[in-house]
Amino acid sequence: MTTRTAQANSAQSAVWNGPVGRHWAEHHARYDAMLAGANDALFQAAAVTDGDRVLDIGCGAGATTREAARRTPNGHAVGVDISAPLLARARTATDEASMRNVSYELADAQTHPFPKARYDVAVSRGGVMFFADHRAAFGNVAHGLRPGGRLAFICPQTPGPDSAEARVMSLFQSLLHDATGPSDPTRGEDAADARAAMASLSDPAAVRGALADYASVRITGVRIVSHWGKDPAAAVDFLLSQGPGHAVPQAARARLARPFEPYTTPDGVRIPASVWLVTAVRPH
Repeated sequence: MTTRTAQANSAQSAVWNGPVGRHWAEHHARYDAMLAGANDALFQAAAVTDGDRVLDIGCGAGATTREAARRTPNGHAVGVDISAPLLARARTATDEASMRNVSYELADAQTHPFPKARYDVAVSRGGVMFFADHRAAFGNVAHGLRPGGRLAFICPQTPGPDSAEARVMSLFQSLLHDATGPSDPTRGEDAADARAAMASLSDPAAVRGALADYASVRITGVRIVSHWGKDPAAAVDFLLSQGPGHAVPQAARARLARPFEPYTTPDGVRIPASVWLVTAVRPH
């Protein structure tokens, strides 16, 4: 590992064990609701069957680890993450569900010494975007997969300028600027860095380069619907909680809610989005 990569890994660990990780842990149900629309596509592609040993990379609060475990009642699912706050939530939820075929490890999947050929399938619902050196990280994951073992993960596409997500967020940011003025650029940097890292695999060419050690790489665009809250006011509260702490009057919050109103349904605020579904196989 290069010095630069080690420094980047250390920085990511600090982010996910600091305010960003604590925010995700506190609001884990909200983040899981935003991403849950990708679950069916991810697990259909992963083809987890009973008896499989599953590795969940960047498992966060463990929702996908527990889903994998349900699909392999006579197997085992291991969730790996660098965030202690998120793993604490994962373990609590697993204990509450009385699940016995689930375990978690506080570890960096980029460098963790996975037992050779231990796993039948590796999955990730977004965690792999945060790797500092994607090819080295996926190579390390491959070491833990048996020959012929499967890899399946979800990563975001870059929202097009005319997409619903881009339009909503652009209008929201414009209204927020009007309500609060420009924010201090030195505040909220960890969250901004995390958002930037989420786009690191948005280019299919970057994905293929990162998976150079794998075979049968397939990248498929998938349309999902993200759940942003029970109503527009809840969506605004959630977004403001991610930032550096704006004091926003109630009247301004009502204006901030407007971009979400066209996407309000009886099931909450639901905004269409696009992700990449990536599958690959460790060569024999």
